[in-house]
Amino acid sequence: MDKRDMIAKRIAGFFEEGNLGNLGIGIPTLVANHLSPDKNVMLHSENGFIGLGPTPKPEEVDKDVLNAGGHEVTILPGGSCFDSSFSFLLARGGHVDITVLGALEVDEKGDLANWMIPGKMVPGMGGGMDLAAGAKKVIIAMEHTTKTGEPRILKKCTLPLTAVGVVKHIVTELGVMDVTKEGIVLRELAPGVTVEEIKKKTEATLIIPDKVGVMA
Repeated sequence: MDKRDMIAKRIAGFFEEGNLGNLGIGIPTLVANHLSPDKNVMLHSENGFIGLGPTPKPEEVDKDVLNAGGHEVTILPGGSCFDSSFSFLLARGGHVDITVLGALEVDEKGDLANWMIPGKMVPGMGGGMDLAAGAKKVIIAMEHTTKTGEPRILKKCTLPLTAVGVVKHIVTELGVMDVTKEGIVLRELAPGVTVEEIKKKTEATLIIPDKVGVMA
């Protein structure tokens, strides 16, 4: 399985019956492809609808149905559309149970930096701040290191912050981590990954429990 899909599939397991979720752009978008219909999970898209479905097959593409990142998506039966003011009321008002976001950096305190790349022109942080501050649970979906091999999980973020102390779980192609008051706890390792490997690629100090599970 592609590592991005592996991350997304594991994160789908965090959703519970009746949750309202929101998926950021990039890897988070793939979570919609792995959610069990039995859980009755509904997904919110910041551009104004609830009922976000899996990535469309070529014959299902409707160029008028896009997510907040401008990508073609599907809307499930029972979905509903609304204006931006209501959409951001949901994001900011504590109505979203889980938001899954990508990240440039996460640190030991659960601080998140995910909107500004040094030297790059960016339009702004979009709805990331609203979701990070308003959602009941923030899960990070990202590759463990940068393209040049630098750690993304740090002792302290160096980039401008999106939100402070909000991250609860981090899922990468190497494992699953929880952010706690004591620090970042390693809960699961991806098949074939060792504790020493993930520690080597993580700047933050990982707390290693007596038993570390296998990432399903």
